[in-house]
Amino acid sequence: MTSMMARPRSGTDLRLPGMDSVLLTAVVVLAGFGIVMVASASMHLGERDGDILRYVNRHLFALALGTLAAWMVYQTPTHWWHKSSTTLYFLGIALLLLVFVPGFGREANGALRWVAAGPLSLQTSEFMKVFIVLYMSSYLVRRQLEVAHSPWGFVKPILLLLLACSLLMLQPDFGTTVVLLMTAFGMLFLGGAPLWQFALLVVLAIGSLLALVWVSPYRLERVTSFLNPWEHAQDSGYQLAQALIAFGRGEWTGVGLGNGIQKQFYLPEAHTDFVMAVIGEEFGLFGTLLVICMFGLIIWRSYAIGAHAERRGDRYAAYVAYGLGLWLGMQAFINIGVNVGLLPTKGLTLPFLSYGSNSIIVCCIAVGMLLRVRYENRIGADDKEGQWQRV
Repeated sequence: MTSMMARPRSGTDLRLPGMDSVLLTAVVVLAGFGIVMVASASMHLGERDGDILRYVNRHLFALALGTLAAWMVYQTPTHWWHKSSTTLYFLGIALLLLVFVPGFGREANGALRWVAAGPLSLQTSEFMKVFIVLYMSSYLVRRQLEVAHSPWGFVKPILLLLLACSLLMLQPDFGTTVVLLMTAFGMLFLGGAPLWQFALLVVLAIGSLLALVWVSPYRLERVTSFLNPWEHAQDSGYQLAQALIAFGRGEWTGVGLGNGIQKQFYLPEAHTDFVMAVIGEEFGLFGTLLVICMFGLIIWRSYAIGAHAERRGDRYAAYVAYGLGLWLGMQAFINIGVNVGLLPTKGLTLPFLSYGSNSIIVCCIAVGMLLRVRYENRIGADDKEGQWQRV
């Protein structure tokens, strides 16, 4: 009977099964808030350079490119990511090596992290975050039993991960190294790695990172100033001390948009690494909690989308969603932790909010991937429903 047949999808059907309203709302709120805060934190810098909207216009251009990239990723089936994951990983390694090639690498603030790409600068480490998630997802699908039952299966992806982290530390980029390690470790744990192996790996990683801090004077200085920023408020603890002053001035509701003082005269990198301190000063505790809640929603939806994919049998798409949620959550946690004095100072942007073209574009790509997994979840559910109705 016609009534028992599944309805065919019409070419004029405007429904978009991949659109997750909660996820998109959280991303749009953060991105919109980011435009406002980048404008608030950078106009005095633009005025000094002769163009008051210089940083805002660049931020909007990055958002436009990111939206286009997200749409292209959304149109790409996840099986293509699966098939290309190893190739993309080694493409990421090649891009990390490219920064060391004379004529291509571009240095700023003592770090060699950018590749000259015409009028733009490509920060290759940002794209490596996505490539690591795709590669680890593919490996966990192909080698799930080996990961769960063999130490060698657990170690093999770590060796490739260490290659990427070594190149990052040569730039140096300590913050991105920590994010990659924590994301990969979390994915291995979700992939079924035994708890003792996971715990041993975490202990070794923490020990290695502490050793890197100990042998590097400027990193050691950051840690010691983090433990007591007020004692070093005029030198190594200056940024953290000014960020804490900004949060203190904001109190509950903030001093009002545009009325912050720290961003103009005291707080370095206010529109990038320390945009959260500007939010705390101008919007107070309420603005800070709003941002944290939006990130909580993004992480929740990432895991919900991954769990749905796992229930329908697509473990690769599930691990991709889990990995993206881990990465975005970990980077947001580190950035906010640095701003409020819970963690030592690191050069990491706040996803969707901070000024930084490469970070914005890569975060948009992550959203496009999550929406693609959500789309395939919905299409799979519709197909199963149609099969049931035809029976």
